[in-house]
Amino acid sequence: MQAPLQNVKVLDFSHALAGPYCTLLLGGYGATVYKLESPVGDMGRGWGPPYSDSQASYFLGINAGKKGICIDLKKPEGRELCLDLIGKADVLVENFRVGTMDRLGFGFEQVHQLNPRLVYCSISGYGQDGPSRDQPAMDLILQAASGLISVTGTESGETVRCGHSVADITAGMFAVIGILMGLRTRDQTGVGQYIDISMFDSMISAMASNFANYLGSGRVPGPLGTSFPSIVPYRTFATADRDIAVAVGSEKIWTDFCVAIERPGMTAHSDYAANADRVKNRKVLEPLLAEIFLTDTAANWTTRLLSAGVPSSPVRTLDEVYLDPQAAVRRMFPQAGPIPITGLPIKMESAPGAARSTAPRLGEHTREVLVDVLGCDEHLIQSLLKSGIIREAKE
Repeated sequence: MQAPLQNVKVLDFSHALAGPYCTLLLGGYGATVYKLESPVGDMGRGWGPPYSDSQASYFLGINAGKKGICIDLKKPEGRELCLDLIGKADVLVENFRVGTMDRLGFGFEQVHQLNPRLVYCSISGYGQDGPSRDQPAMDLILQAASGLISVTGTESGETVRCGHSVADITAGMFAVIGILMGLRTRDQTGVGQYIDISMFDSMISAMASNFANYLGSGRVPGPLGTSFPSIVPYRTFATADRDIAVAVGSEKIWTDFCVAIERPGMTAHSDYAANADRVKNRKVLEPLLAEIFLTDTAANWTTRLLSAGVPSSPVRTLDEVYLDPQAAVRRMFPQAGPIPITGLPIKMESAPGAARSTAPRLGEHTREVLVDVLGCDEHLIQSLLKSGIIREAKE
């Protein structure tokens, strides 16, 4: 079956994580992604150790399935080559600082007349307008600026960064959604459009439930460890050997939970009968449950809770997740070159996606793309190589 994004050509100016994650997903579902880098290369190439085959494992995992092109955008001839590629593209993705693409001559208004069908997506820290638009940003900064860090940490008040780059990844996912909507609109109108994705906006949207609680109550929340402000019990507990997570999200589950922990009388206890009561009395209930969970192992508790229909899991490490049979069935760690990479999250029966190649070496496909897409001859390619306008990967 044809891949969902087959024949879609994506010119990828992005670097680091938000943009490359967006184009990783697009490429996995059939788009041809041309990763365009300067002679210095994507900063992510240096984000190691660890390294695999002299390349940062980080870069390999985020850029699989893409074709690598190396062009010096500081030289007029390099910019002309890029304009030629833009003219052939369906989608352009960039995550430079606001205004950089305009200065290079590749801003949306500058290229729209060249290619009116182009869907152009910019990913930035704070968006293309507003008083913060020119501020530099990376994932940690947006975790702080969006309020996420203020609600992430221990009950004593110590705040921590989320354990993965959630601001980058969230912006990358919203960029994919925006691009797909842009392509859908182009199918209807024949005209592309500009898509403005900000990490700031993305995090506020992703924290919809957090802001709903604040906007409804007016109370500014702080960190609660692994607890949840409006559901109890909903947190991790220490057991005899390791921590487990337990989520009692309804009154039926609460009844089943009480039976599973051999405390059926708690179901009708006036302080715990309804979730609102449990939230009100969490300072009494949670320590009581903590003592109960210390009496057995995580494996035994998980078995008992799951058998009763109570959502629960040990707090697992990444190596345990990698070896999980569920991850194998779901094809979440396919091999792509020297190391496995994370698999694609959207499963479609008729057209399953996949990374079609390992991440490119710097400039690995420069010659191929210039010949196949732009029709450059060998004489021109040699001239461009000699003048340093383009670069090929070293064998």
